[in-house]
Amino acid sequence: MLHYLKDLFRALDLGSLGDAALRMAAVFLCLTVHETCHGLAAYMLGDPTAKARHRLSLNPLRHIDWFGLFMMFAVGFGWAKPVPVDPRYFKKPKEGMALTALAGPASNLALAVLAIGISKAIYLYGTYHVALDAVFVFCLYVLAPLSIGLGLFNLLPVPPLDGAKVLGALLPDRAYFTLMRYERYGMLVLILLAFTGMGSDWINRAIMAVYGGLFNLFY
Repeated sequence: MLHYLKDLFRALDLGSLGDAALRMAAVFLCLTVHETCHGLAAYMLGDPTAKARHRLSLNPLRHIDWFGLFMMFAVGFGWAKPVPVDPRYFKKPKEGMALTALAGPASNLALAVLAIGISKAIYLYGTYHVALDAVFVFCLYVLAPLSIGLGLFNLLPVPPLDGAKVLGALLPDRAYFTLMRYERYGMLVLILLAFTGMGSDWINRAIMAVYGGLFNLFY
């Protein structure tokens, strides 16, 4: 995923401006769906905080952190504005946080399935048209792998990623709060990994494995 996102900047030349626009649109869509579903999950579990702050929205401007977006394009690791969650509204705070966190990666995997399904429908029933061809390419070769990448990356059990909150639900309270206490250091670790490229091969293999499995389900 890290190398894939770095290609976004490399694509910004006159010959591939259309391709760059498709990739940019995929980034906005993946991040928006991811953050909105965090808020929806929290709302369904009783927390109205995200709704009160207008974060249950598919408007990407409500979710994009511009510096985080720049970092995503520049080094392959970035972030959106965190959806505000107040675990005091949950009947079981740790479990509620885990489900809220899991909703983001799950939504990205669901978005990838939808994208590949749309591409198959166009392949089977669409007549050739430049717009349909662009949608086919966007869904199958841009949106699906990027959405899978974002979902899998966020499942890593490193604070502040979603995987750490999911892991926290399985830990004793003391261990959970210790893990969350080191959240800011986890961000530094992730930025370091992004700059050095460590772990990129493993993530890319995981993306291609999931992508290949979903592709084989439809084609």
